Amino acid sequence: MLPDRFTVSYGQEVCIGDWLQSRPVVNAGDTVRASAGTQYRTRLTLGGLIPIKDVTVTVTEDTVVMVCGMPFGIKLYTKGVLVVGVSDVDTAAGKANPAAAAGVCVGDTILAVNGQSVDTGDQVGALINGSGGKKVTLRLERDGVEFDASFTPVKAAGEEGYRAGLWVRDSAAGIGTLTFYDPASGTFAGLGHAVCDVDTGERMSLADGEIVPARIFGITKGKAGKPGELKGCFDSGSLGSLTKNSDNGLYGELTAYPFGWQTMAVAHRQQVTEGYAQIVCTVDGTRPQAYDVEIEKVRYGGADSTRNLVIRVVDADLLAKTGGIVQGMSGSPIIQNGKLVGAVTHVLVDDPTRGYGIFAENMLATAETVGEMKPAA
Repeated sequence: MLPDRFTVSYGQEVCIGDWLQSRPVVNAGDTVRASAGTQYRTRLTLGGLIPIKDVTVTVTEDTVVMVCGMPFGIKLYTKGVLVVGVSDVDTAAGKANPAAAAGVCVGDTILAVNGQSVDTGDQVGALINGSGGKKVTLRLERDGVEFDASFTPVKAAGEEGYRAGLWVRDSAAGIGTLTFYDPASGTFAGLGHAVCDVDTGERMSLADGEIVPARIFGITKGKAGKPGELKGCFDSGSLGSLTKNSDNGLYGELTAYPFGWQTMAVAHRQQVTEGYAQIVCTVDGTRPQAYDVEIEKVRYGGADSTRNLVIRVVDADLLAKTGGIVQGMSGSPIIQNGKLVGAVTHVLVDDPTRGYGIFAENMLATAETVGEMKPAA
């Protein structure tokens, strides 16, 4: 389960706790001479003696970011229109679902209707309704592959227009927590997981969007089997534009300087250990506060990049207010030993005092790709 690649800061070596250490494969001077931006191979050993595996190490300079923990409002508009449901249409001849019969499925994205690009559900409805019962061709995208599906809309009993038997969605809105802001690139990172459609569970494609100021005005306390929620509202103004809805979170460019909790370096994943830590979040108003947690498990490998950490809330004040981790806290920074080590991503439904977190290193890697996408001045 250990990854094949690690990142270290200049002058450091790979060391996981007290038991797993690196030993240069070529010669003892590799790790000392390696400068930022270079790579070398090293062998992970148990106690410096028993070989475990060879890995590639990339050397970097420490990245210092502004740790936030403030709430932000999300306005996301999809690329095309997402199919969130299919249902039969009651016609004079009985029930029919022409779109489903043509192969349209929940989770597909409608890019165009009869060659006309669409961005809203109203556009899709108007084009199908106005078809006059003639064949309609949808340009669809599924799992990154585009294809066409054609069908003849049907007239609903007692209505004048025509229907395809589809339910669609073109936008999403909500509140999350801003994780960090990188002043060097102007890039922000938040949530720690993707914005997904509430019905399909699929990650929503991003065409456009913005983040806005938000404030927390209430809490639904979490209970076993029933996750809690931060209740918030959008404030006027804009904080920035959305660039990427990634599996690792929301990213974009800030146009307004955020309130920062503290400036600190981003930890590499092997520097994260089990034990005491803090999360920074806002449960009232707009100002973040630090609360005590315990990192119970660190997963250095694994397929799910958003569940690297298992954390437990131990702060009596936070437990009294929220019951633990609640919806809206996704993206709350996790601090350990003076470094940003991760962000909260999920709550355990059966035990709201516990939840998952993502390595900050994973979020930073995605944020850097967003920064590279910006046009040169």
